[in-house]
Parts: sequence; structure tokens; C-alpha cells
Amino acid sequence: MNLIPRKLALKLILFLTVIVALAEGISGYVNLKNQEHRLLEAMIVGADQLSKSITSSTWHAMLADHREAAYQMMQTIALKQGIKRIRMFNKEGRVMFSTIASDEVQVDKYAEACYFCHASEKPLVNVDAPSRSRIVDGPDGGRQLALVTPIYNEPACSQAACHAHPAGTKVVGVLDVALDLEPVDREVRSVEIRTIIVTGIHIVLIGLFIILFTRYVVGKPIRKLIAGTRAVSAMQLDKPIEIDTSDELGELARSFNIMRERLAAAITEINQFTQSLEIKVEERTEQLKIAHQKLFQSDRLASLGQLSASVAHEINNPLSGVLNLAMLMQRIIANGGIPPERLPEFRKYLGQVVNETARVGRIVSDLLAFSRRSKPHSAPADLNAIIKTTLSLLAHKLKLSNVETVLTLEENLPAVRCDSSQMQQVVINLVMNAAEATHTRERGLVGINTKFKKDSGEVVLEIKDNGEGIPPENLSKIFDPFFTTKGEGKGVGLGLSVIYGIVEAHGGDIEVKSKVGEGTTFIVTLPLSREMVMAGEETTATGHRQ
Repeated sequence: MNLIPRKLALKLILFLTVIVALAEGISGYVNLKNQEHRLLEAMIVGADQLSKSITSSTWHAMLADHREAAYQMMQTIALKQGIKRIRMFNKEGRVMFSTIASDEVQVDKYAEACYFCHASEKPLVNVDAPSRSRIVDGPDGGRQLALVTPIYNEPACSQAACHAHPAGTKVVGVLDVALDLEPVDREVRSVEIRTIIVTGIHIVLIGLFIILFTRYVVGKPIRKLIAGTRAVSAMQLDKPIEIDTSDELGELARSFNIMRERLAAAITEINQFTQSLEIKVEERTEQLKIAHQKLFQSDRLASLGQLSASVAHEINNPLSGVLNLAMLMQRIIANGGIPPERLPEFRKYLGQVVNETARVGRIVSDLLAFSRRSKPHSAPADLNAIIKTTLSLLAHKLKLSNVETVLTLEENLPAVRCDSSQMQQVVINLVMNAAEATHTRERGLVGINTKFKKDSGEVVLEIKDNGEGIPPENLSKIFDPFFTTKGEGKGVGLGLSVIYGIVEAHGGDIEVKSKVGEGTTFIVTLPLSREMVMAGEETTATGHRQ
């Protein structure tokens, strides 16, 4: 879990508050320790003065060897508030007097109380008061300040008759005074409480100041900057960022406003350029439409001229033959009848007239089919049935051409919406073209396949042959009007163009695949009838409901 806030203002408030809390805490701790140190120093000074007062007040009694009087005086002083214990040691560490009867008689000179003087081989004589002080735990659990004060061998002591202290001895004993630190501890606790309260107040006040400062000096400008960036992203370029400060955020806002104004100017310029470009495009489009209409008219005239030339050429050849044959037949019957010996010749000429006239009829039929391009009268039809009917009509011609057909028709093929007569024309043309393409083979094969593509909802018709194939350079031209590779006198090249128009009118598609020396495949794709599509959707829906 991430405890660090995501917003910059909250992060700034959090980190600054933590830093202030740490600084105030460290400062309060240092101040507390200083207060405690000063109080202890005052206690040490007081304890030193008390120790000197005790040695001074008991000096005359000790000089007169009135020990009981000196001890009684120290006992009386020990009854004062704040004094826990007074002890007197000789230079050997033996306790000569103690206000507490249960104290030990002999102390170790290398114990904590004596170690600072006896740490070296030669004991120290003059030691400052802080070095002679120590803090110990009292029997009642409270802290005590113990101060050791040396009792020096003054000349009056060394010359007195009752004493046996040589003049070379510097220290004859030690006075140990223990003071109660409860007042100091109480004062320290009071100072600690005051420090905590003051530190807490400082942290709260500084925290409030940081919150207000961050909210209005940092957070508010940042929110305005965010709102400005969102307005720019929404293309609202008429809303400036209003931050009237001289700091970095104000400079950032001014730079952002300059960028916004430049962006607005650039967009305005782009819009103007776009409008002018649209006007130019419309003008140029209109010019292109006019040019296209002119070009289309020219193309129609050119196509009409090409069609006229092709028709004139194709019809002129059989008509010329019919005219010549008619003149020959006229010469035969010029003498009032047909001579018996020339009757076979006359019949030959008459058969040729019939063939050439039929040829002219086929040319005219192709032209009429190409020129009509009438809208098909569509109705649901069985493509397999159309193919079988058509093949029964072409069976005799295919047999004479030594062409075998191989049918691979998918069973239960869905019905397609088409004009049955036009679709029959498509099958006739494609099958006959395939049969003619196999004339160079000893045995021609024409395969006719149908299948249903469920993913696209289409019926596919494939007609393939084992002929010579179509050269690659001619594949892109076979559907063009008047393009033919059959040679002189075998059509005007409109058969595949008519097929293309029929398939396109049915909303289908036709493509060709061919490889020279292996054969050609025509693929016709037709959409299903609307009734079959609805039936398929209902079947799917029923299946889902089940």
C-alpha cells in the first residue's frame, strides 16, 4: 500500500511537516538536555558550597579533637531538606562518620566514588567540583547527586598536639555529601512537558502555515495550470491562465499563455488554409467533372466508332460472301431453271448462304446482348439445376467437339437470387469458351464445380478446362469489349463482356486464373437470395435460443 500521496501539494505539505517536526523535536530535545545540564551544574555548585561550609563549620571542633561535636553538627546539617547523606572518610578509605548507621565501614579506594583521584599511582589533590561529582541511585529508588570534597592537612592540624598528621600529607580525609535530585528531576519533567507542548504548538502552527502557503501559493496555481492544459487539450484556446505572481509558476503561466495564443493563431491559419484548399478542391473537382464528361463523350464516340468499324467489318465479310454466292446462283438459273448437272453446286452455294446468314445473326445477337444490359429479373433459383439444364442443351455440341464434362456439384446448395435465363447464358458462354479452348487437345475436359462459402454467405461456380491457357499479357483484357483471340470471323469479342455485365448486375464477382499450357479457370461468385439469408439468420438465432 502506497502511503505517499499522489498530488504535489500534499507531498509538499507532508514532507515539509515531517522536516519541521524533526527539526522541532531535535531542538526541543537539545533544549531539554541543556536545561537539565544547567540545573545539575547549579546543584553541583550548591553541593560544593555545602561541602565547604561543612568542613569550615567542623574545622574548630576537629582541631580541638571534639569529634562528637563535629559529628553532631554534621548530623544536624543532614536533617535539612534535600540532604540525603553525609559521610567522612580517612585517607585509607575507612568511614569515620556517616549519617546512615547501616553504611559500610571500609570502602574501596578504586570504587566509582574514589576512582577519579586514585586512578593513578599518585592520588590527585586538587580536582574541580564537576569531576568530584557523580549521580547515583538512592536506596529509595530516586536519583542522588554525590559530591566528594577533600579535607586538606592545614598547618594548624599538623602542628596540633593531638594529631599525628605529618606536614607532608596533603589530604587527611574526604567528605562525601549526597543531595536529593528529586527537585531537579521534577523541574526537568516540567521542562520536558513544556517543551513537548511548545514543540507541538510550533509544529501545528507551522503545519497550518505550510498548508495555507502550499494551498494558495503552490496548489492553486498548479490547479489553474492543470485546468489550462485540459482546456488546450479540448481545443478551448480562448481561456487564459490567470496567475499574477512573479515566481516560477507565474512565469510558467505566462509562457503557457503565449504558447496557447500561438497555437490559436496557427489553428486559425490552418482553418483558413483548409477553407481555401476546400474551395480550390471544389473548383478543381468541378473542372474534372466537366473534363470527365467531355472525356466520357469522346470515349463513347470512340467506342461507337470502334463498334461501328468492327460491326461493319464483321458483317461485311459474310454479306460479301452472300452477295457473291447469290450472283453465282443467279447465273445458274439464268436460262430458266437449274440444270440437273449443276444442282449439287447450287445446293452447295445455298448452304453457304445459310451459314453466312447465320453468322450475321450471331453477330447481331451478341451486339444486342451487349447493348441491352437490362436489369435482371431476379428470383431464388437453384444454380445446380440451371447448370444441368444448360449442359443437356449443349451435350450434342460438346460431343461433336470431343469434349467431356466433369460435374462436382455440392448437394443442398442454397438458392441464389438471379435471372435464370441470364445465368444460363453465363454458363453457356463459359462452357463453350472452355470447350473451344481445348480444340488442340485430343480429348478436351471441362470441369464444372459448385460450392457454398459459409463464412461469406456466397455460392461459387468454377468452370475449368485443360486448354492452352491465356497468356499473362491478355488476362487483364479478356473482359474488355471487342477483345478476342479467336481469330478472323469468329466473333467480335463481346461474349465475356456480356458475362461480366450479367454477374456484376447480380451483385457478384468473376475472376480468371490461367496458366499457359495447363488451362484456365473462371470463378463466378454470387450472393445468396435474401430469403436464404433470413432463413440462415433465423436458424442461427434459434440455435442460440436452444
